[in-house]
Amino acid sequence: MTFFRTATEVAAGLRRSTLSSRDLTERLFARIDASEVNAVVATRRDFALEAASKADATTGGPLHGVPMTIKDAFAVAGMATTWGEPAFAEAVADRDAAVVERLQAAGAIVVGKSNVHHLLADFGRTTNPVYGRTLNPRDHARTPGGSSGGAAAALAAGLSFLEYGSDLAGSIRIPAAYCGVYGLKPTPGTVPLRGFQPPGPPVEPAREFPSTVGPLARSAADLRLALTATGGPGTPSRRSRLADFRVGVVLDDPACPVTGEVGEALSDAVDALVRAGVRVAEGWPDGVNPVVQAEAFGFQVEWFFAAMEGGEPAGADEQERRRATLGAAWARYFADVDVFLCPTVFTTAPRHDDRHRYDDQVFWVAQASLPGLPAVSAPLAGTLPVGLQVAGPAHEDDTAITFAELAADVLGGFVPPAE
Repeated sequence: MTFFRTATEVAAGLRRSTLSSRDLTERLFARIDASEVNAVVATRRDFALEAASKADATTGGPLHGVPMTIKDAFAVAGMATTWGEPAFAEAVADRDAAVVERLQAAGAIVVGKSNVHHLLADFGRTTNPVYGRTLNPRDHARTPGGSSGGAAAALAAGLSFLEYGSDLAGSIRIPAAYCGVYGLKPTPGTVPLRGFQPPGPPVEPAREFPSTVGPLARSAADLRLALTATGGPGTPSRRSRLADFRVGVVLDDPACPVTGEVGEALSDAVDALVRAGVRVAEGWPDGVNPVVQAEAFGFQVEWFFAAMEGGEPAGADEQERRRATLGAAWARYFADVDVFLCPTVFTTAPRHDDRHRYDDQVFWVAQASLPGLPAVSAPLAGTLPVGLQVAGPAHEDDTAITFAELAADVLGGFVPPAE
């Protein structure tokens, strides 16, 4: 099961010389070549194998010698940054994105790129005219989600040991939930965005939007490792024992009801947490209307795309006041609660269907996105995986990560798909 080890485990094996980076990278390329899920769509073999050989002969940072992939929306020097758009298929980057620079400074070897939805414009699927459709490793008839569907599928299929994606409207968390891996949307501004854009002149929005970039992995500990490498150490977790956490919970809502399979998995998870000593308080925070919050987030997404074209929609000032009010409500809530649990998405992975966008998939991820909260999607095992969303206080990303890490002891964590 080497290919399903966590990045933390692989890094430890490389430090002890019980694993060889060169051997691991060669075998990873062979596995990528044989895969049918179409998750890793571009590789740089000569570079990766040379870097792996050097890693075996040296020591370095916390990710030293670990082969990984990255979403095809980040600039990687010498590789095309396509965003799934044919017009960008030959747009070879001459400089690494900030995330790539920092991962490589920590010792990681970026061996290739994972597939994205065309122009990152869908959170429910991953397909484009350049590389085609990515399949869910759990069931090839189902979507891996989007737009970081290739990233989540690569991890679930054992084609990468770590991934990096982006999340405006759930593009990390929804694929993580559908593929049964971990995904983190950090607090906006934690990780630099330079080099995360379509080819062309740099675009600098006039204001901060909820868009952010973050890691996907097979363990919560790997999320922390990647976030520390790319965003710095951050604020330590509020708690170090699972039973010490104060947890808010909402597992369903009439505005976006969960399916029976999702509801059962989430309810069983909360019951297990209570048996482990976690203190649970049910209900939305005072001052938070989830329907209003979801609608306001939809406006923010529209505003983001308008800003990319130099525009601003009507009513922007009122929406900013609404966002600030909701942010203050969440800040008050987190004075007494450490993390907030809710579904990542209301369903398990749907079957491939290009006729629909399933816009209601955003309802649950919007609850953390609009106020700028860090949020982890943690996998719950089932016939198909279910995503448990763990939102933490703004700028306290490690509190959400630590809860997800400790909760795995009673909820389980990543489970490899049947092969």
